Amino acid sequence: MGKFKRHLIAKNEPVNPMTLADLDTQNQYILCWCNRCSHSADIDPTPLINRLGPLFPVPELGGRMRCTSCQSHDVTTCPSWSHETGQIALHG
Repeated sequence: MGKFKRHLIAKNEPVNPMTLADLDTQNQYILCWCNRCSHSADIDPTPLINRLGPLFPVPELGGRMRCTSCQSHDVTTCPSWSHETGQIALHG
């Protein structure tokens, strides 16, 4: 992840971001959004907990992801709340 992107994440994200363990205990998924082609997918946090640990912050996952559609590494990750509330708007 580039220095500029890390700076933006640090400026815009909360001090205590959601972790993989938080999502797992709430039975929530991770929304992955490609900033290049707008492809999105919901993924289960359980396999990532085994690989990265339970305290890994969800916003930092984007730096380790690659879009399966365009192969870009410019991916944003956040909790996917849409499983309980229905479809939500991703961009305003």
